[in-house]
Amino acid sequence: MKQTSRNLKQAYIQKKRSIRARLNDFKKILRDEGDIRIFEELTFCICTAGASAKMGLKSVDAMRDILPGGNLKKLRKRLDGVHRFPNARSAYIIHTREYLKSEHDFKIKDLLESFQDPVERRDFFAKNKNIKGIGYKESSHFLRNIGFSGYAILDKHILNTLYELKVIKNPKPPTTRDRYLEIEHKLKEFANNIGIHLDELDLLLWSEKTGEILK
Repeated sequence: MKQTSRNLKQAYIQKKRSIRARLNDFKKILRDEGDIRIFEELTFCICTAGASAKMGLKSVDAMRDILPGGNLKKLRKRLDGVHRFPNARSAYIIHTREYLKSEHDFKIKDLLESFQDPVERRDFFAKNKNIKGIGYKESSHFLRNIGFSGYAILDKHILNTLYELKVIKNPKPPTTRDRYLEIEHKLKEFANNIGIHLDELDLLLWSEKTGEILK
């Protein structure tokens, strides 16, 4: 069944409490947790890119105890049979971790809070060649998952629903920064029009396609 604005509003009433609880969980990470926990979320997004959120969760679970210092061989071994791309993802994680250690003393929370402009904050992660394996979608995902607000995660579920709702003319994933920002702006306008905050709408749209309020 195609999604409609009316159906969305009805679904929001039913899921609002669960959606807000999930967003509060995200906010606790930046507020209460340290750099290693934040890096776990970055690792989750590196492993989710080109795969799935569930695969990202399983990957972090498999590596959690060795993420801060495990070498490439150990990470690759943990991901073998868990992730579809164990070699590439373990290399991305190691490169990103060592870059954050050498250039930012692994003070990821301080780095995140040093940006006054939310667009610049995301650009730093999406365009930085030393943060491997994520673009605008997963950079947005990472920032949302640690408590920052106002970022749209334009995955296939969101894009297909926006296409059904006639918010966009093509559900094809954006391949440029400008195109990503253009679709994100349209989603923000749609959110305003139906009276649902962007962060809540993002989780709502995803849950309507997947049946879950995950992350």
